[in-house]
Amino acid sequence: MTARVLPPLTAVRAFEAAARHRSAKRAAEELSVTPTAISHQLRALETWLGAALFVRKPRQLELTATGHELLAEVTGAFDGLAAAVAKIRAVPVRRSIILSTTPAVAARWLLPHAGLLASQHPGLDLHFHVTHEPVALDGHGADIAIRYGSGRWPGLAAHRLFDTVFVPACSPALRLRRPADLVRHTLLHFRPGNGRSGAVGWPEWQKLAGVPGLDAQAGPVFSDETHTVAATLAGQGVALVARALIGDELRRGTLVTPFGPPLPGKPFHLVYPEARRGEAEIEAVRAWVLGLVPLLDG
Repeated sequence: MTARVLPPLTAVRAFEAAARHRSAKRAAEELSVTPTAISHQLRALETWLGAALFVRKPRQLELTATGHELLAEVTGAFDGLAAAVAKIRAVPVRRSIILSTTPAVAARWLLPHAGLLASQHPGLDLHFHVTHEPVALDGHGADIAIRYGSGRWPGLAAHRLFDTVFVPACSPALRLRRPADLVRHTLLHFRPGNGRSGAVGWPEWQKLAGVPGLDAQAGPVFSDETHTVAATLAGQGVALVARALIGDELRRGTLVTPFGPPLPGKPFHLVYPEARRGEAEIEAVRAWVLGLVPLLDG
């Protein structure tokens, strides 16, 4: 490809401003240089072209025929460049952040309110990484996470979100009234396959409640807590679920917690690397998540 033959672009810019204003002084003010510098640039361009561009008068510059011809071409080129730059600058620079959390926390708490974060930070794309496994917060696996546990993770800042209390829940159509009624109903179990979370279940509840004749191991098992809740809503049995994650159903009356005792679990925390504290994306998600805590029934 043949290389372009272009005049000094600084001189072209000086020419365009001087020709538009018909004044070296006003061109100098626009470009924040001295009138002498403008004059030097104009003469350098004329020398490079081998043609006069202006007729110099005491208080005004008057374009020659060649000057008029060049100004028309330069104006079109500058207008095209300005339009291209404006189009590029109009496209916002998008940022992204990966939030790792459990399926139930994502589906039953965060996702219904994801639009709030999008409206507050329209240039920030939130990517959900849904898993029961704790992932590395290295910017590749995830940047920030909601974790179930003690809150003591080396190198991570941890904000306690809510305490987890597990309660027996069922459809009101089952008409349970007291713990002894459980022996006539199916128990629904949530057990993630990794064994790292979800250890609280019916066997632990039975140790606390001591319901005679209850087989706390019997019943279908789900590896996804949202499926356990769905089966409960469908009236397929009684589940031991985190009360904070069924608040909407309890308010609407589609689920009830007919009796106790409640079984305490570990709290959920929002965590991210201490080294990233104060980063704009981290702070945006932190403020959003903490702002959702009052919406939970703990």
